Amino acid sequence: MATVLYRLGHVSFRWRWFVALLWVAVLCGVGFAASQASTARDEGFTTPGIESQKAFDLMEQRFPGSVANAASARIVFVAPGGEKVTAAENRKAIERLVDETADGTQVASAVDPFQVRALSDDGTTAYTTVSFKVTADDLSDASKKHLEHAVEQAREAGLTVDVGGNALAEQPGAGGATEAIGIAVAAVVLLITFGSMAAAGLPLLTAILGVAVSMTGILALSSAFGLSDSTGTLATMLGLACGIDYALFVVSRYREERAKGHVPRDAAGLAVGTAGSAVVFAGLTVVIALAGLFVVGIPMLTKMGLAAAGAVLLSVLVCLTLVPALLGFWPNAVLSRGARRNSKRYRRKQLKQHNGGSRWARIVVRRPWPVLLLAVVALGVVAAPVMNLQLGMPGDEARPASTTERRAYDDLAKGFGAGFNGPLTIVVDASGATDPKAAVAAISTDIGATDGVVSVSSARFNSAGDTAVFSAIPSTSPTDERTKDLVKSIRDQRPGIEAKTDGASFEVTGKTALDIDVAEKVQGALIPYLAVVVGLAIVLLLLVFRSLLVPVKAALGFLLSVLAALGAVVLVFQQGHGASLLGVETTGPIMSIMPIFLVGIVFGLAMDYEVFLVSRIRESYVHADAAKPAVVSGFRRSARVVVAAALIMIAVFSGFIGAQESMIKMIGFGLAIAVLFDAFVVRMAIVPAVLSLLGDKAWYLPRWLNRLLPNIDVEGEKLSHKVAPPNDVMGTVPDQPVVQPLPIR
Repeated sequence: MATVLYRLGHVSFRWRWFVALLWVAVLCGVGFAASQASTARDEGFTTPGIESQKAFDLMEQRFPGSVANAASARIVFVAPGGEKVTAAENRKAIERLVDETADGTQVASAVDPFQVRALSDDGTTAYTTVSFKVTADDLSDASKKHLEHAVEQAREAGLTVDVGGNALAEQPGAGGATEAIGIAVAAVVLLITFGSMAAAGLPLLTAILGVAVSMTGILALSSAFGLSDSTGTLATMLGLACGIDYALFVVSRYREERAKGHVPRDAAGLAVGTAGSAVVFAGLTVVIALAGLFVVGIPMLTKMGLAAAGAVLLSVLVCLTLVPALLGFWPNAVLSRGARRNSKRYRRKQLKQHNGGSRWARIVVRRPWPVLLLAVVALGVVAAPVMNLQLGMPGDEARPASTTERRAYDDLAKGFGAGFNGPLTIVVDASGATDPKAAVAAISTDIGATDGVVSVSSARFNSAGDTAVFSAIPSTSPTDERTKDLVKSIRDQRPGIEAKTDGASFEVTGKTALDIDVAEKVQGALIPYLAVVVGLAIVLLLLVFRSLLVPVKAALGFLLSVLAALGAVVLVFQQGHGASLLGVETTGPIMSIMPIFLVGIVFGLAMDYEVFLVSRIRESYVHADAAKPAVVSGFRRSARVVVAAALIMIAVFSGFIGAQESMIKMIGFGLAIAVLFDAFVVRMAIVPAVLSLLGDKAWYLPRWLNRLLPNIDVEGEKLSHKVAPPNDVMGTVPDQPVVQPLPIR
């Protein structure tokens, strides 16, 4: 592996113009394909295998022309203080709005609240539901402006009017200014780490190019594979983060090889052959984690995972080819100013036996037990709230109070009760009943009599008369645990209820039931997902480190960090501790896909740090260092760069905390805190403590297994026999200044 990658880096450095132009041509070609590709149709959030989805599918089949996930707008009217919505002027304004919205070209129906008694008991609040023929993504700007104009007219009449639903809801945005600050912080970290503008800019440049190729590729394939706009969100995030980190490690290793006295071309080859080997295996662990999302069984997650895996693979390819090519253009510019000038201060720095990383490692090696116990106990305490984890999908109640969706939610809860915002949709299949109407009436009566149900609506039949739909209003809010118990109770009563109907059956669906079902599905898939991902990664790390205990230690450390990150998310977003500091106005259940999303991403990033850090420790061990000195030596050469990589990740992910959407805040906070725990507690404290306690046993591998496993040579041991020893003068390319040799211990 190291030899092959060395040759690749060597060739890319030599043929730098060809490699650079090739990547530009790839970007242009994929960009042209993306511009010619048709837009993919949004298939919505589907979850095969759950009852809610089956009911949605039945509705689309039995009610031709309807769209189960069609856009809707629930318009809520609140009369001015002391007045009723039934007052002549207020009623006139409401009816005018209903008539105007019903004329929309994409509107399926608009219900008059005075005809269906959609009025609160005190007469101060009313609502109408506007249903559309298309999904929210397919709504035209004209339809949205038509609805907004009608709402403004009603407001001008003196009514308080707010709009819930998804028709006018804005798509979740990123962190805005705070995200830009995060990227700026990442650039500053690179500049401080390298002390060179060129070295700091090179990882950013290559990462951006890799993301550009991957995103245009997703657009080009969107129609063929049904990739929506949201599919590329994860690909962009990980492509940028991994692209910067991978280039960071290669450039850092290049500078180290130059400091030893290698000519630029050999230094580039050695950097790709050693650090590049770690990049390949780190990238493979990320790909395994992302591709493993198919285990969950949610098509949208599978597509997001595969798209992001493709972006990471592109980042690896860019790192192995374009980075050494760009080093060929500026072989000395990426060196620090002290290295270029060969100053006395720089030589003294290189001659030092220890730096911050080695000094920290020496502390841990001397006192491994206290460090290990303190780190494990601290992560365990932070992880404790996971025991109370509640999964769900935050809705309008989690939006900022400044949004019209949140105000509409609050007005409905105040006027009609907490459960009005989360109605349960009951779909009755009466095709096997002798009297469909009587069967539907019996089911409606029994469900209406269930404890926790406030009321049921009138049933609506399809044209064939064999299927009906009605709503059941719970007494509790959509995110209340009692609502979850109510759905379970209705489903548990199903055999007894259906026995009275002579052949009719029913299913419970609606947004509330769908959120409950998805949460249960994700929760059930978490253990199989962990088993697949962790199992495959252990095998991969076994090949890299040729050790039984190091891969197991890496997996256990990851579990600690991800559980602690989930505990911190629960502590803030569910229990509300410190929520106001992050701008979280309403706490509630954790987004259903958050745990598996966090596991997949953090596992890949955690293995990045594991491979980069431990490969340098093993490299020192292979080159005749004893076990404990190898830990110190490995930290001396890699800790600074690993810390920089982690700080970059934290800065980028923290930028998403500034978003208005609670879900995006949750993702940004969860990823940032997970990287913090994994990089600085697990990899920087637990890893050296465990390796020092294990000693030589850490690198034990049975002879029979050693013979079976291929020799990957991540440390680049074979390269020492292929590469000429450093020259007395560091080599340069033509027209480049000569840099004197820099001895290093």
